[in-house]
Amino acid sequence: MAVTPTKKSVVEWLELAAPQAKLKDVRAQIGAMRQIKSPGEIAFLKEAIGLTLDSHLEAMKLMRPGLYEYQVAAKMVEVHAWGGSEAEGYAPIVGAGPNSTALHYDKLSRKIENGDIVVLDVGAQYAGYSADITRTIPANGKFTPRQREIYDIVLGAQNAALAALKPGMDFCGKGDKNVHKIAYNYINSHGKDLQGKALGQYFIHGLGHHIGLNVHDAGDHCVPFQPGMVITIEPGIYIPEENLGVRIEDDVLITEFGAKLLSERLPRNPDEIEKIMAEAATARTKGGKDETHGDNSSEETAADSAAVRSLIDKYAKSIDAAIPLSPLTSGWIRQTSPSSTLWARTRLRAN
Repeated sequence: MAVTPTKKSVVEWLELAAPQAKLKDVRAQIGAMRQIKSPGEIAFLKEAIGLTLDSHLEAMKLMRPGLYEYQVAAKMVEVHAWGGSEAEGYAPIVGAGPNSTALHYDKLSRKIENGDIVVLDVGAQYAGYSADITRTIPANGKFTPRQREIYDIVLGAQNAALAALKPGMDFCGKGDKNVHKIAYNYINSHGKDLQGKALGQYFIHGLGHHIGLNVHDAGDHCVPFQPGMVITIEPGIYIPEENLGVRIEDDVLITEFGAKLLSERLPRNPDEIEKIMAEAATARTKGGKDETHGDNSSEETAADSAAVRSLIDKYAKSIDAAIPLSPLTSGWIRQTSPSSTLWARTRLRAN
């Protein structure tokens, strides 16, 4: 097992502090213990998963062309925080259009366009335990035929893997107990790319991983599943030449005789997703409400923005002589404290 510089320094310190002691690396044993979750740990994971499902539902209702990726992420993080999450389990991924094909895209800078497919991979942390959920939705509330085709293939692969989950199955064995192979074979035997080739080549990552205190939790990834393990099942297809990426990820508890889908409350069926988005769009039209700007009309919001910009310009001119300013750029900052993680969109002074 590899030793990082930090761990190496700890080992060296222990050897100096207690030269007579014999040190043994027990990380593998601890990792194996962490893979089997206690009832209390499962309860914490269920809380994290519940908050994550709430945020994904809000994102479905909020989603529409014209928003920026960071606005959707901000709403999801807000839902987590209001529900008691102390941090995000990992940097939020909201990838629209071409960004849907990037596995760990976290720049969140694209303006979402009509016709985009949007991958939402966002998970809350609760009491130190992290959820990991992904949904893929159409920006305008309606999948195109091609988007729907690829989505249905990914959903079919996930359903095939979920149906096979039980103790004794695994992620990477060579036999017929490998659930990754089940998902891959489904994808590779359904649908084609624009050149008529099978889609297996576009499933470019593992089928899942353990979750817990880390979003990719400790322990041997390839051990057979045992009751009490909590894992993700997340097949995906990513076709860069079509700006089309689809991933569906759910959290699953391995039980004595099978598995329990802990994230079942969040729809995976594309018809259900489109229905949620359509109802939200209708409510926005009737209420004239823009969730990103409260109840103000677009005209009022534009007028307010113009007034604020005018004041900022006047202020900037008044201090130009005293404090020369560098060009400003935009970016995401993550501020972490022992008890919270804050994601904020801010303007930064360039060095």
